[in-house]
Amino acid sequence: MLKKSIEQITIEANETNANSLKRTLGPMHLILIGVGLTLGAGLFSITGLAAAEYSGPAVTISFLIAALGCGFAALCYAEFASMIPVSGSAYTYSYATMGELFAWIVGWDLVLEYSVGCATVAISWSQYLTRFLSSMHIYLPPQLTLSPFESATLADGSVVSGWVNIPGALIVVLMSLILIRGTKGSAMVNAFIVFLKVGVVLVFIALGWNYIDPANYQPYIPENTGEFGHYGWSGILRGAGLVFFVFIGFDAVAASAQETKKPSRDLPIGILGSLIVCTILFGLFGHVMTGLANYKEFAGSGAPVAIAIEKTPYAWLSQAIILAILIGYTSVILIDLMAQSRMFYSISKDGLLPKVFSEVHPKFRTPWKSNVLLCAFISLFAAFLPIHVVGEMTSIGTLLAFLMVCVGILILRKTNPDTPRPFRVPWVPLIPILGILTCLGMMVFMRWETWLRLFVWLAIGLLIYYVYGKKNSVLRKKLKKGKSEEESL
Repeated sequence: MLKKSIEQITIEANETNANSLKRTLGPMHLILIGVGLTLGAGLFSITGLAAAEYSGPAVTISFLIAALGCGFAALCYAEFASMIPVSGSAYTYSYATMGELFAWIVGWDLVLEYSVGCATVAISWSQYLTRFLSSMHIYLPPQLTLSPFESATLADGSVVSGWVNIPGALIVVLMSLILIRGTKGSAMVNAFIVFLKVGVVLVFIALGWNYIDPANYQPYIPENTGEFGHYGWSGILRGAGLVFFVFIGFDAVAASAQETKKPSRDLPIGILGSLIVCTILFGLFGHVMTGLANYKEFAGSGAPVAIAIEKTPYAWLSQAIILAILIGYTSVILIDLMAQSRMFYSISKDGLLPKVFSEVHPKFRTPWKSNVLLCAFISLFAAFLPIHVVGEMTSIGTLLAFLMVCVGILILRKTNPDTPRPFRVPWVPLIPILGILTCLGMMVFMRWETWLRLFVWLAIGLLIYYVYGKKNSVLRKKLKKGKSEEESL
């Protein structure tokens, strides 16, 4: 099995040349990156869906189960990040432990998580922007805010079809330009956005707490309807699998390793710090939201928070929440694009993707060509495709990556026991095994359609690997060159 050694990866991480990334991020930047991606779209939409369809008021338990699984995986991520401080996160870790093929599978899996999720968030951002502007009597023509596959009913009853979603495409372009200018500037933008939306979430919790109706918590765990995953404990577990979508932030932290000033110290702080902050906020947010309104009222709603706010006298808070969602979506798009380009950077450096994805801007020291290509690809999706529910698809992809990281820790403790570890996972093998079981358990409870889509996506990835990646693998070429030199001697 073709693997990269820890030593080889470390040498590559410490390279300083025209194609190396600039180290500008500290521990607080990393925590804010994790919180920025985690405290985003999912909290304002997925929470209501999980409560209405699966968990009921016990969505808070679903959050705790998801956070527990994330906690086990986060500890494993932290050890890997301190040992192997390079861009690529789970992809790079898999390369060192399970070999090139498994690394490609994980990397391709994360491509789905970031790129499709980013396009979907951009489309949703456009819809919320239209709603926000209409509240101020500014009406954008639906032909320019919807894809050709969508339509809208006007005030006079007529139905018009969309042409192109211009706001969705423009937000992707704008965030890409910020990223090309440099990660320090994008980190500052993200920090500003994170402070704003955390503030709105705290205001919602503080103001809503006084208007909680205890009757909405009865029953706290609704009785199962007879259908697997529809309320009861199976529903709580399925809800945990769905809300796992919102806990993907610390993977983006690990993907920023080569732009971190002191990665062995700062990465574990960023990973674990962002998880702790978000778990506390999610639990309180879910508790208040399901206390303000009955969980059944959230069925079919894309804006469950607005329903909850209607139960309070603070009508102005509804607009503030929509603004917070817009802000949250903006930071999610920014960090998704950053993580995606850094993932492509790492895979391209290994030869499994074309070289263009790892070419760095001479001034800004960012993978600008990768940013431009991703911008074009994702903005076209945002402009011309309708929005689809990809929460479960993103969740299962993230769970698979986390599971592989937990497996990697078990392997590396056996194969490289003496390698320096600035951060060590406690109670090995218990913690990694619990991480594997928790992630696998949440994956099992997901719908079969989600599994089918995952298998189709992975099949496409394997085709690309065997047609292009395997032939152009840098590591494989080095090994072949070494063998031919030995034979010539």
